[in-house]
Amino acid sequence: MNKPLALIAAVLLCTACAPAANTTPAPAEATTTTPSAPVSLSANSGPHAPGGTVPATIGISWDQASKDQAVEVAEKAMADFARPGVEEKQWANDLARWLTPQATADYSAVDPANIPASRVTGPAALSVDEANGYGVMAAVPTNAGTYTVQLLRTGKDAPWKVNRLTPPSS
Repeated sequence: MNKPLALIAAVLLCTACAPAANTTPAPAEATTTTPSAPVSLSANSGPHAPGGTVPATIGISWDQASKDQAVEVAEKAMADFARPGVEEKQWANDLARWLTPQATADYSAVDPANIPASRVTGPAALSVDEANGYGVMAAVPTNAGTYTVQLLRTGKDAPWKVNRLTPPSS
């Protein structure tokens, strides 16, 4: 009785590990695209992506209005974040308007009294990756050091939302 069970278990294990068949039909005509940025090479001079292509920004390019909006959201979100004296519920409600849904969930348990920064001390500075129109990092100076703010958007006309506020490393 043990041998048949062991045999069935082995067959099930093997079939679970086997690759599934590809049933997607091949495209009727092959198309070629040109990368929008230089190919990034790995340490041994090989491309990171198959064929050495770089993913396109899919129609979202950077313009001054996008940069200005990202700076504004980073500064306002950090100003709402850096208020350790505000009551928890009010703090969370004020901050939530700037956050992605994931960040809203992540920061819902934060006690603002534990935040070392109490004010923004200067303008935000963006680190823009011209090939990525969906996200940007902003350095926002505070009285407790410079926080890094990750901003994301879902489309060119979508608002910037904060996904993460990272305290200064020290």
